[in-house]
Order: sequence, then structure tokens, then C-alpha cells
Amino acid sequence: MSKNSINRRDFLSSAAVMGAAGTLGGGALLSSCGGGAKEPEMVPLRPVSEWNIAADSFPDKANDGRELKVGLVGCGGQGTGDLVNLLRVADGIKVVALGDMFMDRIDDCRTRLKERANVEVPDEACFTGFDNYKKVIESDADMILLVTAPAFRPLHFRAAVEAGKHVFMEKPLAVDPVGVRSIMASARQADTQGLCVINGVQRHHQRSYNEAYKLVQAGMIGEIVSGNVYWNQSYLWHRDKDPRWTNMEWMIRDWVNWNWLSGDHIVEQHIHNIDVFNWFSHLKVESAVGFGSRQRRITGDQFDNFSIDYVYEGGVHVHSMCRQIDGCANQNGERVLGTKGSVWTNQRGDAIITDLKGNELWKYDIEKEREEYERVDPFALQFVNWVNRIRSNNPINMAEETAVSTMTAIMGRISAYTGARVTWEDVMAMDMDLFPKDLELSNVDLRDFPVPVPGRTRGERRS
Repeated sequence: MSKNSINRRDFLSSAAVMGAAGTLGGGALLSSCGGGAKEPEMVPLRPVSEWNIAADSFPDKANDGRELKVGLVGCGGQGTGDLVNLLRVADGIKVVALGDMFMDRIDDCRTRLKERANVEVPDEACFTGFDNYKKVIESDADMILLVTAPAFRPLHFRAAVEAGKHVFMEKPLAVDPVGVRSIMASARQADTQGLCVINGVQRHHQRSYNEAYKLVQAGMIGEIVSGNVYWNQSYLWHRDKDPRWTNMEWMIRDWVNWNWLSGDHIVEQHIHNIDVFNWFSHLKVESAVGFGSRQRRITGDQFDNFSIDYVYEGGVHVHSMCRQIDGCANQNGERVLGTKGSVWTNQRGDAIITDLKGNELWKYDIEKEREEYERVDPFALQFVNWVNRIRSNNPINMAEETAVSTMTAIMGRISAYTGARVTWEDVMAMDMDLFPKDLELSNVDLRDFPVPVPGRTRGERRS
């Protein structure tokens, strides 16, 4: 296997030249393939002005500027971690409100904030109950982090946008078609208000992904013809029911195992990989046919494995595979195939482009990145971009594109649950709304949450 790699600085300078010239030649990117081999001709897939890049660069720390006040809705492990990351990468950030369903989660969050960021939040700035989000949004916060179970995201996002707040919200953005369409509507309202909205699809803020993306758009792998996306891992987690909890409280604490709360793991977790293909390809998904099953999941009503055949415009097929089962082969990443080669990416920082014979054309230099930067963690870099955008009054709004990826994942889940072929037109017209009509901490009947049976389940298929 021949290896022809360039480092980060060389790539960025080459990319700048390519963008300015509007044309691409292999000589700017590749050394000779050995023995005077002809360098591949590169034809851009689209103009540089149409590339989808969240930021021109990803510095270690946000620029200084006016003080910004932040409120957090959802004080679990992810929400607390997001807030700590924000405080790590930006000075002049004041925490003014914390909200969660349960006080013990807020107490844990406050402890971690004190230990990791030397930040104390007073009692009067902490809010519990189903309406905690309203009180956080009604505070004087400029910025709101929305990190509850995904079922609540559309409601919370709409309220934050209506209040004129800048928003960071974790993926996925919804669990059903009604929720996705709500997100899309709120995203357009955020545009009219010039708000900065960034989502937790952090690969858009990972340097290796961005450099691979630029090379794909520059034409290194040719026209995109197919893809494979994977998130296969061991069992995630669950909460045993405490006898002091009602069924509703248990479900919310065990949210990652219940479809109405998480969207199932194809939506809650595997959206990352699906989103990468959508991002790299710029193609529109048309349909999905898939299957899945429940083998070893302990609580909830979800599957623990999915296999979906997505069809995108132009007849491009993408195989999506995800699993959460102990003792099985694991893989997490994305492969995008083109007429001239393919690119492999994953969150560890691997990014490799090979030709059709498997020869390595380019490989991201993760060691070089570690030498040049203090931070290589995209979970932190996304907050650098968010703060810089707010302070420079340079709006960004990722909500609609992430909503499309969320809906793509939902299509796969619906197909696997029902056994039906599901189209984009189907889901955009569905009135499926999984949110409970009566939201209170009561002993809901768990028999109302059966495990889906393909060929029999009809509740998620349009009549």
C-alpha cells in the first residue's frame, strides 16, 4: 500500500488555494504515487461557497468579549458535562440558572460545577418540575443549553427561540415527525431573529472530519455512490425502578430505554453517523427499509439492534447498522464511497482516503494536531464556535440540517418497527406524536408501551 499523506498546515494552505482558484489539481494535494504515476484529476462536487462548514477554524479557546449569561435545562451527566466544557473554553461566562425535573440531578450538577469550574449556583437559581425550562428561559440568560431527554427538545426549543435566546441543544432534536416539524419551524423563526443555534453533532466541530469533508467536496473520491454508517457497541445503561418512584418518574430517569423519550438508539445515538453521510454527501434521503429486534435489553420498549437500507436521490444506497449488545463485534464510524475512492472517518480522529485499489491517498495527522493544539475534543470546540459566533454577532443555525438527520433516523426506526417501506414524504405528512397527553409524575400503565412487532405494529405507519 502506498502512502501519500499531507499534514494539517499543508492541507489548509492547499484548501485555501483551491477555494480561491475555484479549480483543483492533484498537485496541490498529493505527492507522486511513486514511479512518476499520474496524479488523479480532482473535480469539485460543488462550489466552495456551497460547502457546509460550521467554522473556518477551530481555536482552542473562545475570543474574549462581553459577559454572557447561561442557563442549563437538563442537569444530568451530559448537560453538566456540556456546561463544564463551555466554562473551560470561554472566559466571561456566568451561570445564572439550572433546571431539571429532579432536585438530586441539580445537586449533582452543582457539586460538579464547584469541583471542576469553581462555580457556585445559589438555591434561588435552581428550578425543578416539568416547567423548570420556563423558569430558566425567563431568567436573564443570554444562552440556553437544552440537554434533557430528546422528547422535550421541540417544546423547549420553541420557548427559547420565542424568548430570543441563543441555543445549544443536544442531539437528537426530536423523537417523532411532529417534533421534527416543530424544530424546523422554530429554526426558521431563529433565523429571523439572528440567533446562534448549535447542536450536539460535534463531528461538525472536529478538525479531522472537517478536513476530510473539504477533500471530499474537492473531488478526491469522485462522485458519491454509496455509504456505510455504523454505531455498534456494548449495552449502554439502564435504571432499575426504585419503589419510591412512580412509573412516569422511572421512565424519565431511565429515558434512554424508552422510545417516546429517546427515539430509540438509532435516533438517540446513531444519528451521529447518519448525519455524517448527510453532511458529506449533500444528498436528500428518499426512503428506508429496515429491520431490527430486541434481544437482551433489560428495560423499556426499544430494540437493541437495527439494520436499515436508506435510498438517497440518484439511487444512492447507504447501509446503516447500529447495535447495543454486550459480547459482539463493535464498530463506530462512517465510510463514504465515490467513483474514485472512499473516505473512512470516526470520532477517535481517524480520517483516511483511499483509491479504489486501497492505496492511501491521504490520512489525517492526529499527532500533528495534538502538537499544535491544546484541545482536540470536539465536545469542547463546539462551544468555542458558539461563543465566538454570539460575541461577533455572526449568526449560525444548525437546527434545520440536524432536524433532517433526526428525521432520517426516525424513518429507519419506523421501518424497522413496522416492516414497512417508509419515504420522506410519508414522515413529513405523519401526525405521529409520541409525547404523552397527560404529563405528570403518575403511575402510567406500562402496558401502553409494548415492544413493536414488525408486520403487526401499525401505530407508527400512516394509514
